[in-house]
Amino acid sequence: MAAQHDTADILDSALRVREAARSATAGATGVDTVLTALARVVEHDHASLSRWDPRRRRHTTLAGSYPEDATAYIETRLHRDPVFPVLARPDRGGLWLGDVPEDLLAASPGFQDVLSPLGIEDGVAQCLFDADGRYVGMLNISVRARRSTPDPARAVVTLLTESLAAAVATCEAAPPPEAAAPAPGTKAERPGGLSPRELEVLAELTTGRTNRQIAERLYITPRTVGTHIEHILAKLDVPNRAAAAARAAAWGLASTP
Repeated sequence: MAAQHDTADILDSALRVREAARSATAGATGVDTVLTALARVVEHDHASLSRWDPRRRRHTTLAGSYPEDATAYIETRLHRDPVFPVLARPDRGGLWLGDVPEDLLAASPGFQDVLSPLGIEDGVAQCLFDADGRYVGMLNISVRARRSTPDPARAVVTLLTESLAAAVATCEAAPPPEAAAPAPGTKAERPGGLSPRELEVLAELTTGRTNRQIAERLYITPRTVGTHIEHILAKLDVPNRAAAAARAAAWGLASTP
């Protein structure tokens, strides 16, 4: 790896990352251009941007350079890793490897079985949230050499998260067929005219979960869940969440395990 850039270089590169993210958000370029620009902010050996699919309960890699087994871990197992609840707090910035407590690293299959065999000694995992506080995906960066401390790239990565989240959210897959299909006897593009997010919450209502439990599963706040439920009840013209859940069951909507 080349020597780390100075602060001026990093700040200039951050502007390029933001422009690449805006271009990807507009659909003019792919998310891979964002990772290419990020390499000038944090020189790395591996990196990826992944989208969270709340229905399938997994990540999907949009662009990345990790080996196949590491990519598979990020996509299907990372959200179950003991480190993930620490990462997924909306109020925190990225979690750098050197800042993870030793006992948590020892309990993390992601570090012990995936990163450590690759010789990774540093890097950052940054959860990405949209403007409504909804978890949309993750940035992962891994480095084989320890970085200098203090490191201006740490602050810059945190400042770039809004742009990165917008790019990742824009690349979300279309809703599953049962969510996108019109409800019987309606002409709405989606059942009841609900948004994809509202459909996610509606499907969770069929399980009887509380707002807090739904929030934990969808990586949003309980307050946001409550707002979505209010909108759902109004759009479906039903009196309560039980009636909304019954409507969801009639449409074949169901929460994934």
